[in-house]
Amino acid sequence: MNGFPVGLLQKGRYYLHNHVRMTLSYHSNPQDYTGYRIVGFEVEPRSMTQSVRDEGGGVRSATCLQGQSDLFDLDEHNDVWYTYDVVWVESAVRWASRWDNYLKMEGGEIHWLSILNSVMIVLFLSGLVALILLRTLHRDIVKYNELATTEEIAEETGWKLVHGDVFRKPPFSKLLVSCLGSGTQLLGMTVVTLIFAALGFLSPAHRGGLLQSSLLLFTFMGVPGGFVSARFYKLWAGEAWKEATLMTALVFPGSVFCIFFFLNLLIWGQASAGSVPFATMFALLVLWFGISVPLVFLGAYLGYRKPAMEVPVRVNQMPREIPLQPWYMKPIFTSLMGGILPFGAVFTELFFIMSSIWQHQIYYMFGFLVLVLVILILTCAEISIALAYFQLTAEDYHWWWRSFLSSAFSGVYVLLYSWLYFTTKLQIEKAVSVLLYFGYMFIVSTVFFLATGSIGMISTFFFVRAIYGSIKVD
Repeated sequence: MNGFPVGLLQKGRYYLHNHVRMTLSYHSNPQDYTGYRIVGFEVEPRSMTQSVRDEGGGVRSATCLQGQSDLFDLDEHNDVWYTYDVVWVESAVRWASRWDNYLKMEGGEIHWLSILNSVMIVLFLSGLVALILLRTLHRDIVKYNELATTEEIAEETGWKLVHGDVFRKPPFSKLLVSCLGSGTQLLGMTVVTLIFAALGFLSPAHRGGLLQSSLLLFTFMGVPGGFVSARFYKLWAGEAWKEATLMTALVFPGSVFCIFFFLNLLIWGQASAGSVPFATMFALLVLWFGISVPLVFLGAYLGYRKPAMEVPVRVNQMPREIPLQPWYMKPIFTSLMGGILPFGAVFTELFFIMSSIWQHQIYYMFGFLVLVLVILILTCAEISIALAYFQLTAEDYHWWWRSFLSSAFSGVYVLLYSWLYFTTKLQIEKAVSVLLYFGYMFIVSTVFFLATGSIGMISTFFFVRAIYGSIKVD
């Protein structure tokens, strides 16, 4: 078990664990190295009465007698003296296998149950897309492609009517492509990191290996991030491409660095050993400005060099008037509903990850995490596609931001869950510790927000392009 109880309760009496026995396991292999290596330890708490002696000069010694079995009753003692003893045991466990005890998969049933629940969500959404969207689309496309009379054309409703506006440039396009580029960068980093971890290349045995790999991968994933940002900005015929690329390279990393720097100042003010030294902060800045930013610009340059992505319909000069929408089609409602399912798909794994971060438990179930990531990607794509289709059917063509926010809103639920986890699982009282917790969880939620939103928008774009490429437009 993790930790041990401070005492025990027997027949209405409280007994304190005032002694611990530390069993240290050591291994020797003269062929590989000289001496001995510690390969494991166990701590066994005990409750026992002790012989306390005054050594003089304010010094006392407490000794646990060999074979002493009387428990230390709290009601019968005014003073508590804590003692320990160490037992060395030779072990057959090799140095390379010393972590195996802690990397055993516990609670696998919970993870499988969670994955089964997530798979059911995906199957439900896939059925929704297949039965409602594809069937409806097939019927609509057949109807639209048939020779219609003037009266029938006049009576047409639905998503075909907005074909002249569906690829119109969205408002705040530079901000959208910067979010999309950063989300692609984060998604690429996450996928590669988890694959390496699942294959065993990254292990908790290598302290900090996971974090270092993530930082380096985020830096090098600047190329696909800049490329995706440039491809969409060129599709909208945006002119301020330098500003858009600069926002992609600076907005998200800059925000994270400012929050991290502020939190580090607070830790440094508390004289904590956990504060990041100045040299490491400078190294992060060099990674960001020296490697990541140029790579984002390289990806953007490659994206702008390629011809603009083709779309099947032209954009009208005058925007079409959007009919009055029902309350359940408002952006805030669709975002709230869309974010629930991706969050539900990762809920269980999120609990274990947060426990490993904030309660020092070891997480080593990367195989499960890869499965959950696949389910998350499918869920985000399907929920964004479904909601975008219903929006277009209601003749509302402002789907760019909506498709991003539909799945990205799951990041808001992650932030809300972090508050619930804080109130129910943690006992943090100091103001600096509270700020540290919520600061880091805000960064995690932002990462989730951008990555899931990018999945939703990119998949919806290919869906919309496919359906409008299937109909005849006069």
